[in-house]
Amino acid sequence: MKIRQWEDKGLAQFSYAILSECENKIVLVDPSRDPQPYLDYAKENDAMIIGIIETHPHADFVSSHLELHNLTGAAIYTHSLVKPLYPFIAFDEGVDITFGKIRLYSLHTPGHSPDSICIVLEHDGKPNSVFTGDTLFIGDCGRPDLRESAGNLTATRESLAVQMYHSLRTKLATLPDNVIVYPAHGAGTLCGKSLSNATSSTIGQEKETNWSLQSLSEKEFVKQLLADQPFVPAYFPFSVEQNRNGLPSFRESVNSVPRNSAIRNPADISRLDPQTWIIDARDEASYKMGHLPHSINLMEGERFETWLGSMISPGEKFYLAASSSEQLERLIQRAAAIGYESQIREAFLVQYGEETLPELDLESFRKSADNYTVVDVRNEAEVKKNRIFPGSISIPLGELRNRVAEVPTGKPVVVHCAGGYRSAAASSFIHSYLKGRTNVFDLSESIREF
Repeated sequence: MKIRQWEDKGLAQFSYAILSECENKIVLVDPSRDPQPYLDYAKENDAMIIGIIETHPHADFVSSHLELHNLTGAAIYTHSLVKPLYPFIAFDEGVDITFGKIRLYSLHTPGHSPDSICIVLEHDGKPNSVFTGDTLFIGDCGRPDLRESAGNLTATRESLAVQMYHSLRTKLATLPDNVIVYPAHGAGTLCGKSLSNATSSTIGQEKETNWSLQSLSEKEFVKQLLADQPFVPAYFPFSVEQNRNGLPSFRESVNSVPRNSAIRNPADISRLDPQTWIIDARDEASYKMGHLPHSINLMEGERFETWLGSMISPGEKFYLAASSSEQLERLIQRAAAIGYESQIREAFLVQYGEETLPELDLESFRKSADNYTVVDVRNEAEVKKNRIFPGSISIPLGELRNRVAEVPTGKPVVVHCAGGYRSAAASSFIHSYLKGRTNVFDLSESIREF
């Protein structure tokens, strides 16, 4: 038997292949949008993919389960409560999948969502590992507030937090201590708040070190779980529904994105709809030296997908701009990881821009910060822990599009985050929104001096 783990670093998401070497058969768990790595793995091992398990309808990424089913004929397994709109086999508690010396069986573990399951793997009749989806992470457990308005089955965060308390204790903590834990996410995901950088663990290790498995009362657990959860990106409910429906072919959908010639002069700009936002993924310095109107400097980085799905609403058309053809292709595929490729109105390179962002006079700001409106776009928990500038306005980047009218225009505006990535996106958006009513400055990496 072999277990292969893949990591999508942009979404801090893990997917898995379980290979029976004696029968050359594979079952996948929570595959990402691009099916090719799983098809390649099957080919490398001269094996057949016979099953795809979805631990729940994911909120932060879209899965290739339906495409893999169409390509290989493999059955899709998920809990009956999901009520998916694709062909599936109900993988409810008491159901198992047996191939070679491997037995997989389902544990219904509501908490992150009402329809969440974990999958226990037995090899040669002994418990070997458990695929915990978004229920148990390394160092944390799944957040319970993503299904209050998403999917066919909704529930309040309080009721799901209570269910999580019991799922962890009655379903997972009772497994043998040596059972290996394989979660669906690692550090950096918004599906939890304090995950470890580790990619696997054991039940025993988690019982010793994971706060969610400690001796807490139900009331204490619920209070701690609900406190300081990260923001919910706009695309999360959209992804839940997409995963319940199933996605079209990854490659065909990516290839259908319109690519157009580079923007090189004012005449090229005239072809663009001035009301459609441009996501400009070039580096911060290039953007500030010259960019297009109505654009957001959302640089290519580890959380590009998350911020794209926060700044652009589900169903909203946008332009995608980059500095090279290679970068553009990467970004189209990353947009597809959250099901946004069909929203790209046009993808192109930027080689000209008549708008600039002014550079902040740091000494002037340091001496008289009161002469500026300071906008802090970090998350609420970060601000609560350390408000860097007294009197600053706190508007997390994930809420900025809905709250930008709160930014006053009586003074120049200085935007900051913790390191420069979020402030680049926020300052460019505020600059585009205010249309010259006041100067907008990005404190960028200089925030570290404060």
